[in-house]
Amino acid sequence: MQASWGRSVPAPGPRPLPSQRGGCLSPRTAWSGDLGGSYSARDPEGRGIRRPRACGQDGGRGAMRSPKLPGLVLSLLLLLLPPPGAVGGAARFDPTWESLDARQLPAWFDQAKFGIFIHWGVFSVPSFGSEWFWWYWQKEKLPSYVDFMKNNYPPDFTYADFGPLFTAKFFDANQWADILQASGAKYVVLTSKHHEGFTLWGSECSWNWNAVDEGPKRDIVKGLAGAIRTRTDLRFGLYYSLFEWFHPLFLEDESSSFQKQQYPLSKMLPELYELVNQYQPEVLWSDGDGGAPDTYWNSTVFLAWLYNESPVRDTVVTNDRWGAGSICKHGGYYTCSDRYNPGHLLPHKWENCMTIDQFSWGYRRNAGISDYLTIEELVKQLVETVSCGGNLLMNIGPTKDGTISAIFEERLRQMGTWLKVNGEAIYDTHAWRSQNDTVTPDVWYTSKPKNKLVYAMFLKWPTSGQLFLGQPKATLGATEVELLGHGQPLQWTPLEQNGIMVELPQLTVHQMPCKWGWALALTNVT
Repeated sequence: MQASWGRSVPAPGPRPLPSQRGGCLSPRTAWSGDLGGSYSARDPEGRGIRRPRACGQDGGRGAMRSPKLPGLVLSLLLLLLPPPGAVGGAARFDPTWESLDARQLPAWFDQAKFGIFIHWGVFSVPSFGSEWFWWYWQKEKLPSYVDFMKNNYPPDFTYADFGPLFTAKFFDANQWADILQASGAKYVVLTSKHHEGFTLWGSECSWNWNAVDEGPKRDIVKGLAGAIRTRTDLRFGLYYSLFEWFHPLFLEDESSSFQKQQYPLSKMLPELYELVNQYQPEVLWSDGDGGAPDTYWNSTVFLAWLYNESPVRDTVVTNDRWGAGSICKHGGYYTCSDRYNPGHLLPHKWENCMTIDQFSWGYRRNAGISDYLTIEELVKQLVETVSCGGNLLMNIGPTKDGTISAIFEERLRQMGTWLKVNGEAIYDTHAWRSQNDTVTPDVWYTSKPKNKLVYAMFLKWPTSGQLFLGQPKATLGATEVELLGHGQPLQWTPLEQNGIMVELPQLTVHQMPCKWGWALALTNVT
Protein backbone atom coordinates (compact mmCIF):
# COMPACT_ATOMS: atom_id res chain seq x y z
CA MET A 1 0.00 0.00 0.00
CA GLN A 2 1.06 3.53 -0.72
CA ALA A 3 -0.81 6.79 -0.50
CA SER A 4 -3.23 7.45 -3.35
CA TRP A 5 -1.50 6.35 -6.56
CA GLY A 6 0.55 4.76 -4.89
CA ARG A 7 -6.78 -1.01 1.39
CA SER A 8 -23.94 -14.30 4.78
CA VAL A 9 -26.66 -13.50 2.79
CA PRO A 10 -26.60 -10.09 1.26
CA ALA A 11 -28.78 -7.62 3.10
CA PRO A 12 -31.36 -5.67 1.13
CA GLY A 13 -29.56 -3.06 -0.90
CA PRO A 14 -30.00 -1.01 -4.02
CA ARG A 15 -31.28 -2.43 -7.24
CA PRO A 16 -28.10 -3.66 -8.91
CA LEU A 17 -26.81 -1.67 -11.82
CA PRO A 18 -26.16 -3.53 -15.05
CA SER A 19 -22.49 -2.87 -14.32
CA GLN A 20 -22.95 -4.72 -11.03
CA ARG A 21 -24.35 -7.86 -12.61
CA GLY A 22 -22.53 -7.98 -15.89
CA GLY A 23 -19.98 -6.31 -18.09
CA CYS A 24 -17.16 -7.13 -15.70
CA LEU A 25 -14.03 -7.49 -17.72
CA SER A 26 -11.53 -9.87 -16.22
CA PRO A 27 -8.13 -8.48 -15.26
CA ARG A 28 -6.40 -11.65 -16.39
CA THR A 29 -6.09 -10.67 -19.99
CA ALA A 30 -3.27 -11.48 -22.31
CA TRP A 31 -0.06 -10.13 -20.94
CA SER A 32 3.18 -11.74 -21.88
CA GLY A 33 6.82 -10.86 -22.23
CA ASP A 34 7.58 -7.44 -20.82
CA LEU A 35 4.96 -7.66 -18.09
CA GLY A 36 5.78 -11.23 -17.31
CA GLY A 37 2.58 -12.80 -18.59
CA SER A 38 0.65 -11.42 -15.67
CA TYR A 39 -3.11 -11.20 -15.83
CA SER A 40 -2.98 -14.00 -18.35
CA ALA A 41 -5.04 -17.13 -18.13
CA ARG A 42 -2.54 -18.73 -20.44
CA ASP A 43 -3.41 -21.34 -23.00
CA PRO A 44 -2.31 -24.94 -22.34
CA GLU A 45 0.95 -24.39 -24.16
CA GLY A 46 1.64 -21.22 -22.22
CA ARG A 47 2.33 -19.29 -25.44
CA GLY A 48 -0.92 -18.00 -26.80
CA ILE A 49 -3.38 -15.38 -25.74
CA ARG A 50 -6.72 -15.92 -24.09
CA ARG A 51 -9.15 -13.10 -24.59
CA PRO A 52 -10.58 -11.32 -21.57
CA ARG A 53 -13.60 -12.97 -20.08
CA ALA A 54 -16.39 -11.18 -18.35
CA CYS A 55 -19.24 -11.43 -15.88
CA GLY A 56 -22.45 -12.57 -17.46
CA GLN A 57 -25.69 -10.72 -16.80
CA ASP A 58 -26.87 -13.69 -14.80
CA GLY A 59 -23.96 -13.38 -12.41
CA GLY A 60 -22.07 -16.29 -13.96
CA ARG A 61 -18.84 -16.16 -15.86
CA GLY A 62 -20.03 -15.80 -19.41
CA ALA A 63 -19.69 -13.56 -22.41
CA MET A 64 -19.29 -9.88 -21.76
CA ARG A 65 -22.42 -7.79 -22.15
CA SER A 66 -22.20 -4.05 -22.17
CA PRO A 67 -24.53 -2.01 -19.96
CA LYS A 68 -27.43 -0.51 -21.90
CA LEU A 69 -26.91 2.88 -20.28
CA PRO A 70 -23.73 4.60 -19.12
CA GLY A 71 -22.91 3.58 -15.57
CA LEU A 72 -22.86 7.17 -14.32
CA VAL A 73 -26.39 7.84 -15.61
CA LEU A 74 -27.66 4.63 -14.04
CA SER A 75 -25.98 5.45 -10.77
CA LEU A 76 -27.57 8.88 -10.72
CA LEU A 77 -30.98 7.35 -11.43
CA LEU A 78 -30.37 4.88 -8.64
CA LEU A 79 -29.79 7.71 -6.19
CA LEU A 80 -33.32 8.98 -6.85
CA LEU A 81 -34.82 5.74 -5.54
CA PRO A 82 -35.81 5.63 -1.86
CA PRO A 83 -33.46 3.48 0.21
CA PRO A 84 -34.97 0.14 1.29
CA GLY A 85 -36.36 0.46 4.78
CA ALA A 86 -35.47 4.14 5.01
CA VAL A 87 -37.33 6.22 7.54
CA GLY A 88 -39.36 8.99 5.95
CA GLY A 89 -37.62 12.32 6.08
CA ALA A 90 -34.17 10.85 6.78
CA ALA A 91 -31.32 13.03 5.59
CA ARG A 92 -29.97 12.06 2.19
CA PHE A 93 -26.66 12.92 0.62
CA ASP A 94 -26.15 14.26 -2.86
CA PRO A 95 -23.30 13.00 -5.08
CA THR A 96 -21.24 16.12 -4.41
CA TRP A 97 -18.30 16.61 -2.09
CA GLU A 98 -20.08 19.49 -0.39
CA SER A 99 -22.92 17.17 0.63
CA LEU A 100 -20.84 14.07 1.34
CA ASP A 101 -18.25 15.92 3.42
CA ALA A 102 -21.05 17.19 5.66
CA ARG A 103 -21.94 13.66 6.79
CA GLN A 104 -21.23 13.15 10.46
CA LEU A 105 -18.74 10.37 11.07
CA PRO A 106 -20.39 7.47 12.95
CA ALA A 107 -19.42 7.84 16.61
CA TRP A 108 -18.01 4.34 16.98
CA PHE A 109 -14.94 5.16 14.89
CA ASP A 110 -13.65 7.98 17.07
CA GLN A 111 -14.38 5.92 20.16
CA ALA A 112 -12.45 2.89 18.84
CA LYS A 113 -9.03 4.60 18.50
CA PHE A 114 -7.13 1.46 17.50
CA GLY A 115 -7.44 -0.91 14.56
CA ILE A 116 -5.42 -3.58 12.77
CA PHE A 117 -4.57 -3.46 9.06
CA ILE A 118 -3.90 -6.76 7.24
CA HIS A 119 -2.05 -6.75 3.91
CA TRP A 120 -2.40 -10.16 2.31
CA GLY A 121 -2.38 -11.23 -1.31
CA VAL A 122 -0.35 -12.88 -4.07
CA PHE A 123 2.51 -10.53 -3.15
CA SER A 124 2.83 -12.66 0.01
CA VAL A 125 4.24 -15.48 -2.14
CA PRO A 126 7.51 -13.89 -3.29
CA SER A 127 7.44 -12.04 0.06
CA PHE A 128 10.48 -10.09 -0.96
CA GLY A 129 11.08 -6.35 -0.68
CA SER A 130 7.54 -5.04 -0.68
CA GLU A 131 3.91 -5.71 -1.54
CA TRP A 132 4.74 -3.64 -4.62
CA PHE A 133 6.88 -6.57 -5.82
CA TRP A 134 5.22 -6.90 -9.23
CA TRP A 135 5.60 -3.22 -10.02
CA TYR A 136 9.22 -3.01 -8.91
CA TRP A 137 10.08 -6.21 -10.77
CA GLN A 138 8.30 -5.71 -14.09
CA LYS A 139 7.69 -1.98 -14.43
CA GLU A 140 10.59 -0.29 -12.68
CA LYS A 141 12.87 -3.31 -13.09
CA LEU A 142 14.77 -2.61 -9.91
CA PRO A 143 17.95 -4.72 -9.93
CA SER A 144 17.32 -6.35 -6.55
CA TYR A 145 13.91 -7.61 -7.68
CA VAL A 146 15.11 -8.70 -11.12
CA ASP A 147 18.03 -10.57 -9.55
CA PHE A 148 15.73 -12.19 -6.99
CA MET A 149 13.63 -13.66 -9.78
CA LYS A 150 16.64 -14.76 -11.82
CA ASN A 151 18.15 -16.51 -8.81
CA ASN A 152 15.02 -18.24 -7.57
CA TYR A 153 12.59 -18.90 -10.43
CA PRO A 154 12.69 -20.24 -14.01
CA PRO A 155 13.23 -17.71 -16.83
CA ASP A 156 9.62 -17.96 -18.08
CA PHE A 157 8.07 -17.57 -14.61
CA THR A 158 5.37 -14.87 -14.55
CA TYR A 159 3.61 -13.05 -11.76
CA ALA A 160 0.48 -15.04 -12.58
CA ASP A 161 2.42 -18.17 -11.68
CA PHE A 162 2.57 -16.97 -8.09
CA GLY A 163 -1.23 -17.32 -7.90
CA PRO A 164 -1.42 -21.11 -7.37
CA LEU A 165 1.36 -20.81 -4.77
CA PHE A 166 -0.77 -18.49 -2.64
CA THR A 167 -2.25 -21.47 -0.84
CA ALA A 168 -3.35 -20.08 2.54
CA LYS A 169 -2.82 -23.68 3.63
CA PHE A 170 -2.75 -22.89 7.33
CA PHE A 171 -5.24 -20.02 7.32
CA ASP A 172 -7.53 -20.34 10.32
CA ALA A 173 -9.99 -17.48 10.51
CA ASN A 174 -10.91 -18.31 14.10
CA GLN A 175 -7.28 -18.22 15.17
CA TRP A 176 -6.79 -14.87 13.44
CA ALA A 177 -9.90 -13.51 15.16
CA ASP A 178 -8.63 -14.63 18.58
CA ILE A 179 -5.24 -12.98 18.01
CA LEU A 180 -6.89 -9.76 16.84
CA GLN A 181 -9.20 -9.76 19.86
CA ALA A 182 -6.17 -10.18 22.12
CA SER A 183 -4.55 -7.09 20.56
CA GLY A 184 -7.11 -4.74 22.07
CA ALA A 185 -8.03 -3.39 18.64
CA LYS A 186 -11.61 -2.34 17.98
CA TYR A 187 -11.66 -2.76 14.20
CA VAL A 188 -9.80 -4.65 11.49
CA VAL A 189 -9.25 -3.79 7.83
CA LEU A 190 -8.35 -6.57 5.36
CA THR A 191 -7.00 -5.96 1.85
CA SER A 192 -9.79 -7.38 -0.28
CA LYS A 193 -7.81 -6.40 -3.39
CA HIS A 194 -4.44 -4.68 -3.72
CA HIS A 195 -2.98 -3.02 -6.82
CA GLU A 196 -2.13 -6.45 -8.29
CA GLY A 197 -5.86 -7.04 -8.85
CA PHE A 198 -6.14 -10.40 -7.06
CA THR A 199 -9.32 -10.46 -4.98
CA LEU A 200 -9.64 -12.32 -1.68
CA TRP A 201 -13.24 -13.19 -2.49
CA GLY A 202 -14.75 -14.86 -5.56
CA SER A 203 -15.27 -11.65 -7.48
CA GLU A 204 -17.42 -12.15 -10.55
CA CYS A 205 -15.36 -9.44 -12.20
CA SER A 206 -11.99 -11.04 -11.59
CA TRP A 207 -12.31 -14.34 -13.37
CA ASN A 208 -9.61 -16.83 -12.46
CA TRP A 209 -7.67 -14.17 -10.52
CA ASN A 210 -9.33 -14.49 -7.14
CA ALA A 211 -9.01 -16.59 -4.00
CA VAL A 212 -11.95 -18.85 -4.85
CA ASP A 213 -10.73 -19.86 -8.32
CA GLU A 214 -6.99 -19.69 -7.64
CA GLY A 215 -4.65 -20.45 -4.75
CA PRO A 216 -6.64 -20.76 -1.50
CA LYS A 217 -9.77 -22.01 -3.32
CA ARG A 218 -11.91 -20.34 -0.66
CA ASP A 219 -13.58 -17.05 0.13
CA ILE A 220 -11.10 -15.41 2.49
CA VAL A 221 -13.20 -12.29 3.05
CA LYS A 222 -16.26 -14.30 4.03
CA GLY A 223 -14.26 -16.54 6.34
CA LEU A 224 -12.58 -13.73 8.25
CA ALA A 225 -15.72 -11.59 8.38
CA GLY A 226 -17.65 -14.45 9.94
CA ALA A 227 -14.98 -15.21 12.52
CA ILE A 228 -14.58 -11.56 13.49
CA ARG A 229 -18.31 -11.10 13.95
CA THR A 230 -18.90 -14.28 15.94
CA ARG A 231 -15.77 -14.38 18.12
CA THR A 232 -14.79 -10.75 18.75
CA ASP A 233 -16.12 -7.26 19.44
CA LEU A 234 -14.17 -5.77 16.50
CA ARG A 235 -15.78 -4.01 13.57
CA PHE A 236 -14.96 -5.61 10.21
CA GLY A 237 -13.56 -3.47 7.42
CA LEU A 238 -12.16 -3.88 3.93
CA TYR A 239 -9.42 -2.16 1.95
CA TYR A 240 -9.98 -1.92 -1.81
CA SER A 241 -7.57 -0.61 -4.45
CA LEU A 242 -9.44 1.40 -7.06
CA PHE A 243 -6.91 0.84 -9.82
CA GLU A 244 -4.83 -2.14 -10.92
CA TRP A 245 -1.31 -1.63 -12.20
CA PHE A 246 -1.57 -3.56 -15.43
CA HIS A 247 -5.28 -3.94 -16.10
CA PRO A 248 -5.66 -3.32 -19.85
CA LEU A 249 -8.82 -1.26 -19.50
CA PHE A 250 -7.24 0.99 -16.91
CA LEU A 251 -4.16 1.43 -19.10
CA GLU A 252 -6.37 2.25 -22.07
CA ASP A 253 -8.31 4.77 -20.01
CA GLU A 254 -5.07 6.25 -18.77
CA SER A 255 -3.80 6.66 -22.33
CA SER A 256 -6.92 8.72 -23.06
CA SER A 257 -6.11 11.04 -20.13
CA PHE A 258 -9.04 9.36 -18.38
CA GLN A 259 -11.59 10.61 -20.88
CA LYS A 260 -12.67 6.98 -21.21
CA GLN A 261 -14.19 5.22 -18.20
CA GLN A 262 -14.14 1.61 -19.27
CA TYR A 263 -12.33 0.30 -16.19
CA PRO A 264 -14.37 1.86 -13.37
CA LEU A 265 -17.71 1.11 -15.02
CA SER A 266 -16.96 -2.52 -15.86
CA LYS A 267 -14.60 -3.52 -13.04
CA MET A 268 -14.12 -1.19 -10.08
CA LEU A 269 -17.67 -0.03 -9.38
CA PRO A 270 -19.28 -3.47 -9.77
CA GLU A 271 -16.76 -4.92 -7.34
CA LEU A 272 -17.34 -2.19 -4.76
CA TYR A 273 -21.11 -2.73 -4.88
CA GLU A 274 -20.52 -6.47 -4.61
CA LEU A 275 -18.21 -6.09 -1.59
CA VAL A 276 -20.58 -3.83 0.31
CA ASN A 277 -23.73 -5.84 -0.38
CA GLN A 278 -22.17 -9.24 0.31
CA TYR A 279 -19.85 -8.51 3.24
CA GLN A 280 -21.18 -5.28 4.74
CA PRO A 281 -17.87 -3.76 5.85
CA GLU A 282 -18.13 -0.98 8.42
CA VAL A 283 -14.82 0.48 7.23
CA LEU A 284 -14.32 0.94 3.50
CA TRP A 285 -10.67 1.85 3.02
CA SER A 286 -10.12 3.09 -0.53
CA ASP A 287 -6.65 3.43 -2.06
CA GLY A 288 -4.81 3.64 -5.37
CA ASP A 289 -6.32 6.33 -7.59
CA GLY A 290 -3.72 5.77 -10.32
CA GLY A 291 -3.48 9.50 -10.89
CA ALA A 292 -7.12 9.69 -12.00
CA PRO A 293 -9.56 12.27 -10.57
CA ASP A 294 -12.61 11.32 -8.54
CA THR A 295 -14.83 12.13 -11.53
CA TYR A 296 -13.19 9.28 -13.44
CA TRP A 297 -13.91 6.89 -10.58
CA ASN A 298 -17.50 8.16 -10.08
CA SER A 299 -16.55 8.34 -6.40
CA THR A 300 -19.20 10.80 -5.27
CA VAL A 301 -21.97 8.76 -6.91
CA PHE A 302 -20.80 5.59 -5.20
CA LEU A 303 -20.40 7.29 -1.81
CA ALA A 304 -23.87 8.81 -2.03
CA TRP A 305 -25.25 5.29 -2.56
CA LEU A 306 -23.10 3.99 0.30
CA TYR A 307 -24.39 6.64 2.71
CA ASN A 308 -28.00 6.64 1.51
CA GLU A 309 -28.93 3.10 0.54
CA SER A 310 -26.30 0.51 1.33
CA PRO A 311 -26.84 -2.06 4.09
CA VAL A 312 -24.15 -0.29 6.16
CA ARG A 313 -25.35 3.27 5.51
CA ASP A 314 -25.73 4.09 9.22
CA THR A 315 -22.41 2.73 10.49
CA VAL A 316 -19.90 2.70 7.63
CA VAL A 317 -16.86 4.98 7.69
CA THR A 318 -14.67 5.79 4.72
CA ASN A 319 -11.32 7.45 4.23
CA ASP A 320 -10.10 10.18 1.87
CA ARG A 321 -8.53 8.28 -1.05
CA TRP A 322 -11.21 8.55 -3.72
CA GLY A 323 -9.31 10.19 -6.56
CA ALA A 324 -6.32 12.40 -7.27
CA GLY A 325 -6.61 15.53 -5.13
CA SER A 326 -9.13 14.13 -2.65
CA ILE A 327 -6.66 12.91 -0.03
CA CYS A 328 -6.65 15.01 3.14
CA LYS A 329 -9.48 17.05 1.61
CA HIS A 330 -12.60 14.97 0.92
CA GLY A 331 -14.22 11.82 2.22
CA GLY A 332 -14.83 10.56 5.75
CA TYR A 333 -11.76 10.60 7.97
CA TYR A 334 -8.39 11.78 6.63
CA THR A 335 -5.27 9.65 6.16
CA CYS A 336 -3.25 12.33 4.29
CA SER A 337 -0.33 9.94 3.65
CA ASP A 338 0.94 6.58 4.78
CA ARG A 339 2.34 6.70 8.32
CA TYR A 340 0.82 10.13 8.83
CA ASN A 341 1.47 11.40 12.35
CA PRO A 342 1.36 15.22 12.51
CA GLY A 343 2.18 15.51 16.22
CA HIS A 344 -0.47 18.16 16.78
CA LEU A 345 -4.25 18.40 16.93
CA LEU A 346 -6.15 18.50 13.62
CA PRO A 347 -9.62 19.97 13.13
CA HIS A 348 -10.76 16.88 11.19
CA LYS A 349 -10.81 13.24 12.29
CA TRP A 350 -7.77 11.41 10.97
CA GLU A 351 -6.03 8.05 11.02
CA ASN A 352 -2.38 7.07 11.22
CA CYS A 353 -2.01 3.93 9.08
CA MET A 354 1.41 2.48 9.74
CA THR A 355 3.36 -0.76 9.70
CA ILE A 356 5.11 -2.87 12.32
CA ASP A 357 7.61 -3.76 9.58
CA GLN A 358 9.00 -0.32 8.80
CA PHE A 359 9.71 -1.07 5.14
CA SER A 360 6.78 -3.12 3.86
CA TRP A 361 3.06 -3.60 4.29
CA GLY A 362 3.20 -7.19 3.08
CA TYR A 363 5.15 -10.02 4.68
CA ARG A 364 8.88 -10.05 3.84
CA ARG A 365 11.09 -13.09 4.19
CA ASN A 366 14.14 -10.82 3.95
CA ALA A 367 13.17 -8.62 6.92
CA GLY A 368 15.65 -8.33 9.78
CA ILE A 369 14.79 -8.02 13.45
CA SER A 370 15.71 -4.33 13.50
CA ASP A 371 13.21 -3.68 10.71
CA TYR A 372 10.32 -4.26 13.11
CA LEU A 373 9.15 -1.57 15.48
CA THR A 374 9.51 -2.48 19.15
CA ILE A 375 6.50 -2.53 21.45
CA GLU A 376 7.82 0.65 23.09
CA GLU A 377 7.83 2.37 19.70
CA LEU A 378 4.33 1.10 18.91
CA VAL A 379 2.91 2.28 22.24
CA LYS A 380 4.46 5.68 21.57
CA GLN A 381 2.77 5.77 18.15
CA LEU A 382 -0.59 4.94 19.72
CA VAL A 383 -0.28 7.47 22.53
CA GLU A 384 0.86 10.32 20.26
CA THR A 385 -1.81 9.55 17.66
CA VAL A 386 -4.74 9.37 20.07
CA SER A 387 -3.61 12.47 21.99
CA CYS A 388 -3.76 14.42 18.73
CA GLY A 389 -7.26 13.20 17.89
CA GLY A 390 -6.35 10.37 15.53
CA ASN A 391 -6.85 6.63 15.29
CA LEU A 392 -3.96 4.20 14.89
CA LEU A 393 -4.28 1.52 12.18
CA MET A 394 -1.37 -0.85 12.78
CA ASN A 395 -0.47 -3.19 9.93
CA ILE A 396 0.65 -6.81 9.84
CA GLY A 397 1.45 -8.99 6.81
CA PRO A 398 0.58 -12.70 7.00
CA THR A 399 2.56 -15.36 5.11
CA LYS A 400 1.44 -17.02 1.89
CA ASP A 401 0.37 -20.02 4.02
CA GLY A 402 -2.00 -17.87 6.06
CA THR A 403 -0.06 -17.69 9.30
CA ILE A 404 0.57 -14.58 11.37
CA SER A 405 4.29 -14.75 12.06
CA ALA A 406 5.48 -14.94 15.66
CA ILE A 407 6.87 -11.41 15.76
CA PHE A 408 3.58 -9.90 14.55
CA GLU A 409 1.58 -12.01 16.99
CA GLU A 410 3.88 -10.98 19.82
CA ARG A 411 3.47 -7.29 19.04
CA LEU A 412 -0.32 -7.66 18.83
CA ARG A 413 -0.54 -9.47 22.16
CA GLN A 414 1.85 -7.00 23.80
CA MET A 415 -0.33 -4.11 22.69
CA GLY A 416 -3.35 -5.89 24.10
CA THR A 417 -1.57 -6.40 27.42
CA TRP A 418 -0.77 -2.70 27.60
CA LEU A 419 -4.33 -1.70 26.70
CA LYS A 420 -5.82 -3.96 29.38
CA VAL A 421 -4.24 -1.63 31.93
CA ASN A 422 -4.27 1.68 30.09
CA GLY A 423 -7.22 1.36 27.71
CA GLU A 424 -9.20 3.74 29.90
CA ALA A 425 -6.84 6.51 28.74
CA ILE A 426 -7.27 5.53 25.07
CA TYR A 427 -10.76 4.28 24.21
CA ASP A 428 -13.62 6.76 23.98
CA THR A 429 -11.40 9.69 24.94
CA HIS A 430 -11.13 13.20 23.55
CA ALA A 431 -8.18 15.42 22.81
CA TRP A 432 -7.41 17.73 25.73
CA ARG A 433 -6.52 21.43 25.47
CA SER A 434 -2.84 20.40 25.45
CA GLN A 435 -1.72 17.35 23.52
CA ASN A 436 1.66 16.98 25.22
CA ASP A 437 3.46 18.39 28.20
CA THR A 438 5.71 21.45 28.11
CA VAL A 439 7.91 20.46 31.07
CA THR A 440 8.51 16.72 30.70
CA PRO A 441 9.09 15.14 27.26
CA ASP A 442 7.09 12.09 26.14
CA VAL A 443 4.03 12.94 28.21
CA TRP A 444 0.77 12.97 26.21
CA TYR A 445 -2.75 13.88 27.29
CA THR A 446 -6.29 12.67 26.61
CA SER A 447 -9.52 13.50 28.42
CA LYS A 448 -13.05 12.45 29.29
CA PRO A 449 -14.82 15.76 29.98
CA LYS A 450 -18.07 14.17 31.19
CA ASN A 451 -16.13 12.38 33.92
CA LYS A 452 -13.92 15.39 34.68
CA LEU A 453 -10.91 13.24 33.88
CA VAL A 454 -7.62 14.05 32.19
CA TYR A 455 -5.09 11.30 31.45
CA ALA A 456 -1.36 11.91 31.40
CA MET A 457 0.45 9.08 29.59
CA PHE A 458 4.18 9.00 30.18
CA LEU A 459 6.64 6.77 28.34
CA LYS A 460 9.63 7.02 30.69
CA TRP A 461 9.49 6.29 34.40
CA PRO A 462 11.53 9.02 36.12
CA THR A 463 14.43 7.68 38.16
CA SER A 464 13.69 10.24 40.87
CA GLY A 465 10.16 8.87 41.29
CA GLN A 466 8.78 12.37 40.71
CA LEU A 467 6.85 13.24 37.57
CA PHE A 468 6.63 16.95 36.75
CA LEU A 469 3.60 17.98 34.69
CA GLY A 470 3.49 21.55 33.43
CA GLN A 471 0.01 21.60 31.93
CA PRO A 472 -2.59 20.50 34.53
CA LYS A 473 -4.04 23.19 36.78
CA ALA A 474 -4.94 21.42 40.02
CA THR A 475 -7.05 22.43 43.01
CA LEU A 476 -6.14 21.45 46.56
CA GLY A 477 -8.84 19.31 48.13
CA ALA A 478 -10.47 18.53 44.79
CA THR A 479 -7.82 17.15 42.44
CA GLU A 480 -6.99 13.46 42.73
CA VAL A 481 -4.24 11.53 40.96
CA GLU A 482 -4.14 7.78 40.36
CA LEU A 483 -1.82 5.47 38.42
CA LEU A 484 -3.90 3.17 36.21
CA GLY A 485 -3.48 -0.42 37.30
CA HIS A 486 -2.22 0.60 40.75
CA GLY A 487 -5.44 1.72 42.37
CA GLN A 488 -4.14 3.91 45.19
CA PRO A 489 -4.31 7.74 45.22
CA LEU A 490 -0.95 9.41 44.69
CA GLN A 491 0.46 12.45 46.45
CA TRP A 492 0.95 15.61 44.43
CA THR A 493 2.09 19.16 45.06
CA PRO A 494 1.59 22.29 42.97
CA LEU A 495 4.54 23.77 41.11
CA GLU A 496 5.48 27.40 41.70
CA GLN A 497 3.92 28.71 38.50
CA ASN A 498 1.85 26.13 36.62
CA GLY A 499 1.44 22.39 36.89
CA ILE A 500 1.98 19.74 39.52
CA MET A 501 4.62 17.29 40.74
CA VAL A 502 3.34 13.74 41.26
CA GLU A 503 5.03 11.35 43.68
CA LEU A 504 5.01 8.02 41.86
CA PRO A 505 4.76 4.84 43.96
CA GLN A 506 7.96 2.96 44.73
CA LEU A 507 7.44 -0.31 42.90
CA THR A 508 9.64 -3.20 41.91
CA VAL A 509 9.68 -4.33 38.30
CA HIS A 510 7.25 -7.12 39.15
CA GLN A 511 4.90 -4.71 40.95
CA MET A 512 4.61 -2.39 37.97
CA PRO A 513 1.05 -2.42 36.58
CA CYS A 514 2.46 -2.63 33.06
CA LYS A 515 5.55 -2.07 30.95
CA TRP A 516 6.33 0.20 28.00
CA GLY A 517 4.36 3.23 29.25
CA TRP A 518 2.01 4.31 32.03
CA ALA A 519 -1.01 6.55 32.54
CA LEU A 520 -2.13 8.83 35.35
CA ALA A 521 -5.81 9.61 35.80
CA LEU A 522 -6.20 13.22 36.99
CA THR A 523 -9.59 14.16 38.40
CA ASN A 524 -10.79 17.76 38.57
CA VAL A 525 -7.99 19.53 36.74
CA THR A 526 -8.30 22.24 34.16
